[in-house]
Amino acid sequence: MLIVDDHAVVRRGIRAYLEVLDDMEVAAEAADGQEALTRLDAMAAHRELPDVVLIDLLMPKMDGSTAIGLITERFPGIRVVVLTSFGEMERVHAALARGAAGYLLKDAEAGEVVAAIRAAARGEVFLDPVVARGLTQEIVSPPAGLGALTSRERDVLVLVAEGRSNQQIADELVISERTARTHVSNLLRKLRLTSRTQAALFAVRQGLVPPRG
Repeated sequence: MLIVDDHAVVRRGIRAYLEVLDDMEVAAEAADGQEALTRLDAMAAHRELPDVVLIDLLMPKMDGSTAIGLITERFPGIRVVVLTSFGEMERVHAALARGAAGYLLKDAEAGEVVAAIRAAARGEVFLDPVVARGLTQEIVSPPAGLGALTSRERDVLVLVAEGRSNQQIADELVISERTARTHVSNLLRKLRLTSRTQAALFAVRQGLVPPRG
C-alpha cells in the first residue's frame, strides 16, 4: 500500500496501525499527489506496484482529486481510497468520477479504514456512512435551483449573467474554452433552462448580480 498525505504524523499513525495487521503492508509514503505518482512510477519499474493507495484530497503541489485521475489512468490495477476531512458532495462526486474506490472521513474509526482498504483490494467500493447518506439523499431528493450547482458552476453563472462569452469566461477563470462551454451546458441542464438569457434572468432573481441597464 501507498499512503499519501501532506501531514507526516498522519502518515506515520496510519502506517503504524496497518503494519501490525497480517494482511497489510505499507510499501511507501508520499506527501502530495506529485510525489505519489513519482513513487508509483519507480515501483512500476520494479514491478512492485501496491494494490491500494490511501490518499488525502487537500495537499500542495498536486491535490488528491487530480492525483486520483492520473493514478487510475496510468495504473488501472491500483485501487484508490480517499481519507480526508472534507465530506462535501462536490468533492465526493469529483473523487468517485476520477475512479476512487472508497471515500472515508478522517474521523472514521480505524476499523473502517481497514475495511475500506480490504474492500478496495477485493474490487469493491466502501463509503463513509455520512457520505453514503449524502449520496442517497441526492437520489431521493435531488438538489434544485442554486443548490444543484457546484461552486465553479455558480461562478460561471455570474459571468454568463454579466454577458461574457465562453472564451471570456475561460480567460477569467483560467480554464479552456471547451471547459467553460461544458460548465455553461451543465448549469443550464441543472437549472432546466434553455438559453443564456434565461440563465442571466435567473441569476438576477437570485440576487447573484444586479439587473443590467
